[in-house]
Amino acid sequence: MPEQFTVSLQSVIDEFQLEVIHAPCDLNTILLAENDIIRPGLQLMGFYEYFNPERLQVVGNMEFAYLSSVDEATRYAHLERLFAHHITALCITRSHDIFPEMLTLAQKYQVPLLRSKESTSHFTTALLSYLNHNLAPRVTRHGVLIEIYGEGVFITGESGVGKSECAIELVKRGHRLVADDAVEIRKVSNDSLVGTSPDNIRHFLELRGIGIINVRRLFGMGSVKVQQQIDMIVQLELWNSAKIYDRMGVDRQYSTILGVKTPSLVIPVTPGRNLAVIMEVAAMNNRQKKMGYNAGQELMMRLGTKMEGREIINEFDEF
Repeated sequence: MPEQFTVSLQSVIDEFQLEVIHAPCDLNTILLAENDIIRPGLQLMGFYEYFNPERLQVVGNMEFAYLSSVDEATRYAHLERLFAHHITALCITRSHDIFPEMLTLAQKYQVPLLRSKESTSHFTTALLSYLNHNLAPRVTRHGVLIEIYGEGVFITGESGVGKSECAIELVKRGHRLVADDAVEIRKVSNDSLVGTSPDNIRHFLELRGIGIINVRRLFGMGSVKVQQQIDMIVQLELWNSAKIYDRMGVDRQYSTILGVKTPSLVIPVTPGRNLAVIMEVAAMNNRQKKMGYNAGQELMMRLGTKMEGREIINEFDEF
């Protein structure tokens, strides 16, 4: 069973600078596990099919307009049905004044009551992005993540193959390091992976013979980045003369991490190969392929040979 990640309600309050109107307990003990929110308009009308009380409830202009249009007794009845489901928390946007019934019911049912200055659309958009990032399925993999010309390149391979040496050369060439040795990968959507570094080793890099260096202090703030979307996976391996390596690039190779299909390459390592330049070319070529251009296919067409590329998919989760 996949691990269930949570974020505390207090973390959400700190992140979005929410006003706490009523807190029945230590809000660090209230944990959100749902990466979605509810605008309880239908619920205030009495429809509770498919209602999930574990999601954060957000009340904006539309809900306030309806509640303002009914008398106090009706408003109390509608709100009580909502609070009686023991919702995780209720947040009011646009700094609306709190209905007295809201505070009374929040105290009765021990529900946190919060308020935001932001508009409902801006607040919900930012909140959903925050929850998606912090509650996303994640896995930690050995490798190096670096941004090359805006492309997130995840470099993998056996220990000692030259990943960190390649990364430091790329940093010297103006690219940005995200993580070395351990890369925490999050699935933020069905087709998007974001990588970052564990807090305790962020900006540090190991070079055999030299030791640990702090990339940010040596090369400046422009040499590092906190997180980056993973656009390509490059596996470095020692040259194997018995293995046939791709020389055309017509076939489209992919690896999957957390079920997300990501373009991948296998690059053989031999003395004398400039891996940093190869990585730069691989990143630029990957961007061209995303834009619909494949140099290998164009060359085959010029030679009068029609060759359709295949999709080759590897399950990277097993590494």
